[in-house]
Amino acid sequence: MVQGTSSHAGKSVLATALCRIFAQDGFQVAPFKAQNMSLNSYVTPDGGEIGRSQAVQAAAAMVAPKVEMNPILLKPEDDTRSQVVMLGRPRPAASAREYQEMKPAIWDLVTSALDCLRAEYDVVVIEGAGSPAEINLKEHDIVNMRVALHADAPVLLVADIDRGGVFAQLIGTMILLDPEERALVKGHVINKFRGDPALLTSGLDLLEERTGVPVAGVLPYFSDIHVPEEDSLGLLPEPRSDADAAVDIAIMRLPHIANFDDFDPLRHEPAVRVRYVGLAEEFGSPDLVIIPGSKATVADLDWLRAQGLAERIVAARREGVPVVGICAGFQMLGRELRDPTGVESPRPMAHGLGLLPTATTFLEDKVTHQVLGRVAADRGLLSGCQDAVIAGYEIHMGVLSQDGLPSPFVVETRSGRRADVPDGALDDEGLTLGTYLHGLLHNRDVRQAVLTYLARRKGVTLPAPSEMVEPDAAYDKLALLVREHLDMGLIYRVMELER
Repeated sequence: MVQGTSSHAGKSVLATALCRIFAQDGFQVAPFKAQNMSLNSYVTPDGGEIGRSQAVQAAAAMVAPKVEMNPILLKPEDDTRSQVVMLGRPRPAASAREYQEMKPAIWDLVTSALDCLRAEYDVVVIEGAGSPAEINLKEHDIVNMRVALHADAPVLLVADIDRGGVFAQLIGTMILLDPEERALVKGHVINKFRGDPALLTSGLDLLEERTGVPVAGVLPYFSDIHVPEEDSLGLLPEPRSDADAAVDIAIMRLPHIANFDDFDPLRHEPAVRVRYVGLAEEFGSPDLVIIPGSKATVADLDWLRAQGLAERIVAARREGVPVVGICAGFQMLGRELRDPTGVESPRPMAHGLGLLPTATTFLEDKVTHQVLGRVAADRGLLSGCQDAVIAGYEIHMGVLSQDGLPSPFVVETRSGRRADVPDGALDDEGLTLGTYLHGLLHNRDVRQAVLTYLARRKGVTLPAPSEMVEPDAAYDKLALLVREHLDMGLIYRVMELER
C-alpha cells in the first residue's frame, strides 16, 4: 500500500509506477483505492464510473479497468455535498454527515471489492487518500490504515520534499499512528527532490533513527514524464512564455472543473500555450476559449458570470474568437439549462451563454459510456478532418435538444454495442463547438485540425505536430525512473515475494 503525508505527495504516481514494475516482473497486477474524491473520472468498458487515477494505474498494470478497483468515488457538488458513486453507479448526493452514517455498509463493500481483486490477481497495489494522520477523520477511515490492516499490507509512506518540512511530515505522521499501524509502515519515500541527494544524508539517518523505518528511496523531481493528474492541484501554470507561443488557448478554471486531462495533449504541443483562467483580468486575447466539464454546471455558470468571464467569453466570440465547450461546458454554451426535478440545481431553469441554439434538460439517469465514432462536419474548427475516427467517453446527466444544427460527430459504438447517435453542435461558422465527448482532443486528427485552423486564421505557422509519447512508453519511462531510485529489493522483501 502507498500512503502519503498529504494530498499531492505523489501517491498516485508511485502507485502507477509500481503497477508497471510488478507487471514487467511477471505478476498479474491490479490497482485499488477504496475511496477516491475526485472530479476526474473515467468509464470502464462495461459503463461503470471510477476515478481517473485507477484507470491510469490499470493501464500501467496492463489490465482492463473495473469498478472493484475504485468501489467508492465521491464527486463534490459544492463545499458540503458530493455525489456518491458506488461500484461504478451513481447514488444520490450526500452531505458529509450523511456519508459518515453510510460508512458501515460502505466498509463491507470496500472489503468485498478488495478481497475480490486479491483473489483474482497476484499483486494488488493499494493507494491511500490524503494522510492517515487526520485524527479528526480516523474514526470513520475506510481508505488508509484501516484498509492496510484489513489486508495486512506493507505500507510505503510518501512525502513531498518540494513543499518543505519533509522530515516533520514523516516523523509527525508516524507519531500520530497507532502502534499496530506504525508496524505496517515498512519504508519512507521522499518525493520530488531537486539537487544532490548527498545533502539529505544526515536527515535520512535521523529519520530512520527516530522512526525505526528505513528510507526506501528518494525520487527526483521530473517534468518529462506525463501521467494524468488526479486533482486540480496539478494544474500548474504553463511555463511556455508568450514569446514562444504561436497559439494561445484559455481554459476556464471552473471551481468544480472535471476531467481536465481532456487538455493534456494541448499542453504538450509545441508553440501552443495553455492557460487556466480564473479571473477576468487573466482572460487576455486568446486564440481559442475552452469551457471544460464540471460537476456543478449551473453553479459554475453563475461563477463565470460573477467573475466577469461569461461576458468576456461572449464578447470574444462576437469578435470572431472560437469557443469550445466540453460536457458541462457544452451545456453552458446553449440557451437554457432546465432542471425541473432539482437534479443539478435547486433552480428549475437557468439561462446559458446563448452561443448555440441548444437547451439541456437534466435527468436523474447518468450516461456513462466508452465510445467510438467519427467526425461528421467539415467546417471551421473541424476543417479537414471529416470522417476521422474518434474515441472518447461520455459522463453526463443532461439530455440535449437543438434547433436546426446538424451534429458534428456521430457515435457509432457505446460500451461496445452498436449505436448511431449524433453528438454535439457546431454553429454555421464552425467557430462555436460543443460536445459531450471527453477525450476528443486526445484524437490526433481532431487536435491537429483545430490547431491548424487556429494558426491559419492567425497567419502563423506551427512547428511540426508533437509526436505524443504513447501512454505505455510513459509508464515504462516512469517505471525505469522509480526502479533507479527506489529499493525494489526492500519492496519485494516486505511483500514476501520473489521477483
